[in-house]
Amino acid sequence: MVFRYPNGHPMSYDGTMKQKMQAKEKTTTFANRGMRFEEAINASNDYYLIRGQAVIHKKPTPVQIVHVDYPRRSAAVIKEAYFKEASTTDYNGVYQGRYLDFEAKETKNKTSFPLKNFHEHQIIHMRNCLKQNGICFVLLWFSTLERCFFLDSHQLIHYWDSQHTAKKSLSLSLIEEIGIEIQPKIAPRIPYLDAVSHYLQEKEKI
Repeated sequence: MVFRYPNGHPMSYDGTMKQKMQAKEKTTTFANRGMRFEEAINASNDYYLIRGQAVIHKKPTPVQIVHVDYPRRSAAVIKEAYFKEASTTDYNGVYQGRYLDFEAKETKNKTSFPLKNFHEHQIIHMRNCLKQNGICFVLLWFSTLERCFFLDSHQLIHYWDSQHTAKKSLSLSLIEEIGIEIQPKIAPRIPYLDAVSHYLQEKEKI
């Protein structure tokens, strides 16, 4: 079966590709670090679900099927498909009766987080969630520093709207000031609900 990513490049799952993937595992790449961060969030979601603390899931990536073979009448084999660009954010669910919706992003940059990592359709989705009083935020991972931050979407949108007249990135010092740092640990690996709880407590004080 062949999957084609948005850039049109094919990805087949035959033996040759498997060997290439195994060879690439020996080197650390930006994509590999991104997958590890995502896996850490997914593992954290499983931890929260098992303990009845929250129900949070990663949204499936839309797939457009292009070619299907029917080797026999009772079966169909997908031969070619495209991964479409996600239309919203990465994760959503329910926590203590509140709707949560968030995006996870990372950078190798040590001093700032580029706003170009976000897309217009994601910002629009966040705006819509906030209008419905949802808890909307982003998790920012500085892979080189191994530091993670919770940032309220209100803050992100504020700087997104002003990026044409200001810097097109959020400095680490600014994120330290307006965000909530999350200390990775064993279980859950990314305890982001601690930051959500802290955010809600501070919000109630206003």
